[in-house]
Amino acid sequence: MKIDKIEFIPVSVPYKLIEKSSRVYRSGVSDIIVKITTDDGIVGWGEATRTASAKVIIETLEAMKPVLMNRNPWQNLEHEKNIYDEALWHWSPITANLAYGGIDMALWDIYGKQTNKPIYELLGGSLRDQVNYFYYLTWTDIKSLIEQCEDGVTKGYDVFYLKIGKDEKLEEEMIKTVRNTIGPDRKIRLDTNMSWNIPQAKRLINQWHEKYTIDFYEAPVRIEPLSQMEELKTSTKASLCVNEGLWKEDEFINIINSRCGDYLCCSHYYVGTIRKFMNMAYLSNYKGWMICKHTHGELGLTAAIGQHLMLAIPNACDGHQQTAQNMVDDILTESIPISSGHSWGKIDKPGIGVDVDQEKVNFYNKKFLDEGEYLPYGEFF
Repeated sequence: MKIDKIEFIPVSVPYKLIEKSSRVYRSGVSDIIVKITTDDGIVGWGEATRTASAKVIIETLEAMKPVLMNRNPWQNLEHEKNIYDEALWHWSPITANLAYGGIDMALWDIYGKQTNKPIYELLGGSLRDQVNYFYYLTWTDIKSLIEQCEDGVTKGYDVFYLKIGKDEKLEEEMIKTVRNTIGPDRKIRLDTNMSWNIPQAKRLINQWHEKYTIDFYEAPVRIEPLSQMEELKTSTKASLCVNEGLWKEDEFINIINSRCGDYLCCSHYYVGTIRKFMNMAYLSNYKGWMICKHTHGELGLTAAIGQHLMLAIPNACDGHQQTAQNMVDDILTESIPISSGHSWGKIDKPGIGVDVDQEKVNFYNKKFLDEGEYLPYGEFF
């Protein structure tokens, strides 16, 4: 078996509501669909996500393509070594990880399809029957916020997630509204995207933590230097979550060893491969961390591989991140469970276990080509 053909197809799929935060303002997801075909006809699908620029990821993928052609897809470690060491992508690790994460997904899809096994079984099997996801509250106005909370309660969500970090007075009103609407027992998680300074973070966390019973604070201050999170951890009883700063293995390991928080919000594309992610999951579990699956906007393929990983790792928490509820559409033949609900069970089809709709891929590829990508910072410029 050899890799016979590799295709990279950029797509743009819109959101129902604009995603807003102290760092982000975007109207949809622009990612690159990876399609790897073997010489005996097996097709593996992947999705390369991006942060600032999809075009940069496309160029990176194209540069990686010759290294993989006509190779045995099962030589996973060899492919990784060739890409990062021989082709020198270790000099641009964050960009390389985002791009290669899509290739690695497609290779694992091939492994599952050839063995007729879902990916979580290839990783050692499932440690749970269901994975729980959060309700993503979108910045609009108080009336809309109440409607979103009521919708989430009606649909049975237990965890509600809100991005903050721009206007603390308005945000306290929003947090109070969320708590009053969802009741005392459901969880509220707040994400500032590192927008607070140390004094502000200490003051607001200690002020809001017991008053509104906040489950955890994600990225409350800058992760560099790491001493900021370490100082904050010793200054509050609240649980803290690290997100930014996990983009390379060495960063990941330093943060795990520091014990500067309680949760790591991350996904396989942070470190570039599923194998590396599993290594980090086991190490973090040994050190007492929980993992919350991250998304910076994703389509169903990335959501599905994340589901496999959350089924398999020992330290998956509840309330994982998702943007499926806010997508107008997807590039799959069927909707994934978290597009309309709070949980997702085992995926029993082989490989990634979801089917790609080629017509939708073509449609949203044309949208990308005609209209460009959804930039993540539209309002700020």
